[in-house]
Amino acid sequence: MGMGMVALILAVTLILFPEQSLQASSRGLKMWWEIVFPSLLPFFIIAEILIGFGVVRFIGVLLEPIMRPLFNVPGNGGFVWAMGMASGFPAGAKLSARLRAEGELTQVEAERLASFTNCSNPLFICGAVAVGFFHDAKLGILLAVSHYGANMLVGICMRYYKRSSESTVKIRMKTPSLKLAMQTMHQTRLENNKPLGALLGNAVQSSIQTLLMIGGFIILFSVVNQLLFLVSFTDFFSRLLTYILVPLQFSTQLSQPFISGIFEITLGSELLSKVTDSSLLHKAILTSFILGFGGFSVQAQVASILAQTDIRFRPFFFARILQGLFASVLTIVLWRPLYLPDSSSTIHAFQMFEWNPTIYYQIVEFGPLITLTSLYIYICLYLLKMKKGASN
Repeated sequence: MGMGMVALILAVTLILFPEQSLQASSRGLKMWWEIVFPSLLPFFIIAEILIGFGVVRFIGVLLEPIMRPLFNVPGNGGFVWAMGMASGFPAGAKLSARLRAEGELTQVEAERLASFTNCSNPLFICGAVAVGFFHDAKLGILLAVSHYGANMLVGICMRYYKRSSESTVKIRMKTPSLKLAMQTMHQTRLENNKPLGALLGNAVQSSIQTLLMIGGFIILFSVVNQLLFLVSFTDFFSRLLTYILVPLQFSTQLSQPFISGIFEITLGSELLSKVTDSSLLHKAILTSFILGFGGFSVQAQVASILAQTDIRFRPFFFARILQGLFASVLTIVLWRPLYLPDSSSTIHAFQMFEWNPTIYYQIVEFGPLITLTSLYIYICLYLLKMKKGASN
């Protein structure tokens, strides 16, 4: 009943504000086909192929002695963690759900893994946010270190999630050898005896289907965010937020962009960067929080992926709040050593890591072409699959 009323109110609001809804929808679509699709597609396809070839089990055997004591997840979680950081939201959830569906993870292990392997990718943090919005490449280093540091802290905290419900029998693990890892990968490849063409075709189709779903959520929440602003919903909650920001000596102008970021991180980060009546540190703190929290748009994407398995969404949501808080605290702690120039004569430790925005702008330029080409390939593969199914 409640969700039906929300849907009805949303439909009425769409009718009342058609022009603004179209503009918001176009903005979400532009972001998806210029940035999100071309930047995530290669990682998704590569991940699917590596799983099919057994490379994930190979990595799992090697990383078991590290991932188990540190995060209380199997070694193959190291692959998911690395791919999640490299490709960004919601790759960690997709791969966690995939490993859970194949029986590589227990339900609790999958919930732990999904909670800390979903994060923003370096291209988005250093390119879109730091360079594109704040026009400050050095700020990207601070945001990235705070984001991934908080991500690791969340993983360590979540290692204790439902630990009491697991078996207390301790298994003594020997340090795995490279030979054992190779044998495991070979055995996996023998079990999955699909030819390379079929494996690649399935990887492309699965990846594009996921990205189409992600695009739908981005467009939807872009419209919802705009409608909430038009009906003064965002303004109402931003006024409530000022009671928290004022005692902390934050500018009240930050409240409305922050609320927008709670729904959609890209819009929120952009609006925060445009606030003039605030210090850069305060804007960086709130930006770190919404990057860690992920926004309801990303969380809806993850919920849709996890719903296909028995992985519960509540631990993931709790972890997002935790990561947002950790990231904000780390931004404060690391502000002077990583961003402000050192007052002493010592060389700043991170000056050598200047972010080059060329990659980001190249993706923006060629992103639509990559997206359209990929969609054409997907349609061809889908029609070929339908034709084979009909002939059989």
